[in-house]
Amino acid sequence: MPRIGVLGVGAVGARAARRVLEADPGAQVLLGGSDRDRLALVARGLGPRSEVADGGHLHDRGIDVLIVAGPCGRHVGPARRALRAAVPVVSTSDRVEDVQGLLALDHRAVAGRVTGLVGAGFAPGLSCLLAMKAVSSFDAVEEVHVAKAGTGGPACARQHHRALKGSARDWRDGTWQRRPGGSGRELVWFPEPVSGADCYRGSLADALLLQPALPGAARITSRMAATRQDRFTSWLPMLSPPHPEGGVGAVRVEVRGQVGPAKTVRIVGAVERPAVAAGAVAAAAALALVAGAAGPPGVRGVAAALDPTATLRELSCYGLRAQEFDGVAGV
Repeated sequence: MPRIGVLGVGAVGARAARRVLEADPGAQVLLGGSDRDRLALVARGLGPRSEVADGGHLHDRGIDVLIVAGPCGRHVGPARRALRAAVPVVSTSDRVEDVQGLLALDHRAVAGRVTGLVGAGFAPGLSCLLAMKAVSSFDAVEEVHVAKAGTGGPACARQHHRALKGSARDWRDGTWQRRPGGSGRELVWFPEPVSGADCYRGSLADALLLQPALPGAARITSRMAATRQDRFTSWLPMLSPPHPEGGVGAVRVEVRGQVGPAKTVRIVGAVERPAVAAGAVAAAAALALVAGAAGPPGVRGVAAALDPTATLRELSCYGLRAQEFDGVAGV
């Protein structure tokens, strides 16, 4: 009977807890966070297999896995304490600084024979699973380009706002290149109903997590959809409070490489509310850790840890289905 801790029960954390309970009828969830009213509300909605932690840290409450789903910038500390206590960790943060800080805990996790999964959300997360599923059909991968549209809860919207003014990291010919956020405008066609959107570079973590899983790729990039107002106001505080949950979002992954002697392009994507997708990915990652299906000890992204085919099949049970562009690529 797995016992999963969920630290942070906003739009993503609450859905991750619910997905755990739906996926495993014997599972229990222990909820933690600073907003006591929100914790009580979520626990009532989840039912008798959930409870609220009264003070202290979740990692010392007999849990099998800790999902850290709080606001970006607050993931490294809880993850470090959990790994020190030999509790596996799943982080949903898409903030570059969080991802780098969590990956730096790899030596601690290996020494303690425990596993941490990073970027288990919408993008990175679902985007990484789609990328790894797409590259499985290639003999050699040359380029991977990720784009995302939409935001989840308020914390996600604030991170989106910050990311546009941050420095982008592109992998190109064996080195990391920094580019200014808000540059590199590209019209990207996402699956309907999101359709076309202008996308720009930003402080995004997808490439950081995909590159170790795809060491042979010459180029790995990521972009985010943004409006003109988003770009012009990225250096200012948000002009209006974020919505409790954003609308429909999308991810799109373009892979270029070789299949036999031919140059091939494959484009895959998915549409869902970002918080819904992120919660489902986080829950799948946590249950994979419980089942011992996330690889050896260490800290890494879901791209390097989870079986993309099996995980995407599991996510499809919740209506999260991958789509593939079936047209003819231009020369």
